[in-house]
Amino acid sequence: MRKVVNLIENSVLESARRTISIERRGLEALERALDDGLSGPFSQAVETISAIKGRLVVTGVGKSGHIGVKLAATFASTGTPAFFVHAAEANHGDLGMIGDQDAIIAVSWSGQAPELKAILNYSRRFSIPLIAITCDEKSVLGEAADIVLKLPKEMEACPHGLAPTTSAMMQLAIGDALAMALLDARGFTARDFHVFHPGGKLGASLTHVSDIMHKGDRLPLVAEGTPMQDAIKVLSSKHFGCVGVLDGDGKLCGIVTEGDMARNLSRNLAELAVDDIMTRTPKVVKPKVLATAALALLEEYHIGALIVVDDDNRPVGLVHFHDLLRIGVA
Repeated sequence: MRKVVNLIENSVLESARRTISIERRGLEALERALDDGLSGPFSQAVETISAIKGRLVVTGVGKSGHIGVKLAATFASTGTPAFFVHAAEANHGDLGMIGDQDAIIAVSWSGQAPELKAILNYSRRFSIPLIAITCDEKSVLGEAADIVLKLPKEMEACPHGLAPTTSAMMQLAIGDALAMALLDARGFTARDFHVFHPGGKLGASLTHVSDIMHKGDRLPLVAEGTPMQDAIKVLSSKHFGCVGVLDGDGKLCGIVTEGDMARNLSRNLAELAVDDIMTRTPKVVKPKVLATAALALLEEYHIGALIVVDDDNRPVGLVHFHDLLRIGVA
């Protein structure tokens, strides 16, 4: 029985490896195409989409339509306003969603899908830029388009050569490449990305330290020379487990943590000043550091809080591990 199970497992894994290998070859062919005839049309597509005053409309049917839905979402979330129009629904009123300031990306492997006819005619009638993602520049779609992103014809991973697999992967990859090229061209930043992704773990990971840090009267700060018994009062009242120490210019010169106090319990803390036990090179972050980077520092050095400093090393805030837990990063 175990032998039969092993044979089935081996067969399944071999199928999986074959699928991935074939699709990888398709992506490698697509990459080579970008160094050849695809480079010009690709650059034209980026320039065309960058220049429109309206939105990018993505259309398609079948598996190409599903790829189109994903691409429209990717464009929209990375700074290129976009939406998907199903080619069949375009025949029944959805053409009204497309304006003369828009551009259209039509996704069709063969370029012959009859459902595309109405949207192609509409784009020609109103001179709306049309970009084709297809493997055949001589197809109905290819002939109608202003720009053709011709994909290489590679073997489908489907053993019958029928189910769109490698072809769908290449459609997805060229669409993602367009979206990322537009992102780079616009100088779209992580801060911009956060505007479109405020929720969930992704939104949390794009939060800056300045968005969540404690500041003002909440900061546990004392001056150099402060007696430890006074520093302990500040530490206890602020509840962050640490106290930052400032020099005469108001710059951070050290930190006293609960750990520092525990390591000095054999000494009489009442007779000591913060200078006697403080860590003189505390770990700090800048306000514009991402919350994920702050978390990485906390985990690397096994500490609970980071003091946030400006370019002059003056404390402007504090971020605690609990703050990262609260927003969902940790």
